[in-house]
Amino acid sequence: MTLLTPYDLSGTQLTSRVVMAPMTRSRAKDTVPNASTAAYYRQRAGAGLLITEGAQITQEGQGYLFTPGIFSPEQVAGWKRVTDQVHEAGGKIFIQLWHVGRISHTSLQPNGNAPVSSVDTLAENTTCYGYTADGEPGQVQVTRPRALPAAEVARVSQDFVKAAENAILAGFDGVEIHGANGYIFEQFINGGLNTRTDAYGGSIENRLRFLLETVDMISAAIGSHRVGLRVAPFGRLSAMPAFADERETWLAAAAALSSRDLAYVHLSDQDSLCGNLMNREFVREFREVYRGTLMFAGSLTQETAQAMLDDGLVDLAAFGRPYISNPDLVDRFKRGLPLSSFDRATFYGGGDEGYIDYPPYGGHS
Repeated sequence: MTLLTPYDLSGTQLTSRVVMAPMTRSRAKDTVPNASTAAYYRQRAGAGLLITEGAQITQEGQGYLFTPGIFSPEQVAGWKRVTDQVHEAGGKIFIQLWHVGRISHTSLQPNGNAPVSSVDTLAENTTCYGYTADGEPGQVQVTRPRALPAAEVARVSQDFVKAAENAILAGFDGVEIHGANGYIFEQFINGGLNTRTDAYGGSIENRLRFLLETVDMISAAIGSHRVGLRVAPFGRLSAMPAFADERETWLAAAAALSSRDLAYVHLSDQDSLCGNLMNREFVREFREVYRGTLMFAGSLTQETAQAMLDDGLVDLAAFGRPYISNPDLVDRFKRGLPLSSFDRATFYGGGDEGYIDYPPYGGHS
């Protein structure tokens, strides 16, 4: 078994075990995917599976300017152009469903409201990309959130369901729930932040409740075989603190998810983002508890990804930044070709430069 071996993802046939990881690119000026978005994903359709950048499920869920949504008819139509292009090129594509919770700013929120979270604790020394005091786009300190009452937690779950249904309308093969990076689900799961005293706080079971309820509701709406989930155990992004029963919490999540027959669970290692390396022994522990398809992302090379497959740790390997500058990554792996370097200056925002102008090996963009 190699990275290049086909894989049956709960009925979705992948041509390889190489996945393009979700990556924010901030090119949707009006939150609607455009022709360049479609070109970008089509160029990379040789991946076994494409996972899109995070798409906010509502305006409330947005924490960064120029990111696409999946809640308006215009956004659904824009994504339909993307999925049509990817499928025409023989690819498979899931969309990542995103709600940032407290990692937002009043300038991005409906009617200038406060963002929402598990509690009303400010994420100190944490920024998002919104409008500055002079009305210009820029990095701004996130706003203190308001705590969601229990009835509104259910409303956010319903927002995820509607976004998932929109994704199927747009032609996606499935959805990935963004449960990582300190966004809304982690804001409930993290016992160092979540001080609630209702059914969504306190015990491990209660802190996992919002995530699992949402997973179940989406699965009921579109089928569990179309549902993936990304999590980042021990994640520290977006002011996520350490907490006492962290390992136990994530292994309890693994056990609960194992019974739900999902398309996959996607472990995200944040080593390159915040120096927080996920211990490979923990990955093995997670693997022993979670019996479904397991994907891993985090500064992988072809060699380290193959080693994780060989060790039986994972089934699928997700690559992020290499896919920015190597749209033909699978072909390069097959042929032993060198990888092109990426330009960090063009990761976020801007136009087609650094987006759809990276050529395949020896070719033209």
